Amino acid sequence: MSRIVGIDPGEVRIGLAISDEGQSIAFPRETVAVRGGVEEAARKVQEALADENVETAVVGLPLRLDGTEGEAARRARAFGEALRIVLDAEVVYWDERMTTVAAERSLREMGRRGSRRREVVDQSAATILLQGYLDAKKGRAWTDPSG
Repeated sequence: MSRIVGIDPGEVRIGLAISDEGQSIAFPRETVAVRGGVEEAARKVQEALADENVETAVVGLPLRLDGTEGEAARRARAFGEALRIVLDAEVVYWDERMTTVAAERSLREMGRRGSRRREVVDQSAATILLQGYLDAKKGRAWTDPSG
């Protein structure tokens, strides 16, 4: 069965999450370090997901608080286009406002600290993003975890 991947794109790190085969539950996957342009980032994500049958990539779209797109959203869309080519999968953009805030709050509440926290935050943000998409796709109500 195919899976859906959630992607929290950043300029330094990209958080990945993957769905179960039933496309109901999101799980953190890994964090990919980025040191180049969108094409290199897309290739690194493709390599990280090479053993998965990815049907759809849900790319976080960092909208401004007023819902408009800025430079970060433009970069996310450019990354998504490069990803669509290398993954040969559908790319969907999903509002990622507050996912990182929710992930940081959750990790803080769990007492997670230290040098690995940042990459765990990226994976957690991708998981929150993907779960919101999966819930919406299944027609389930999504509750904003940031409160």
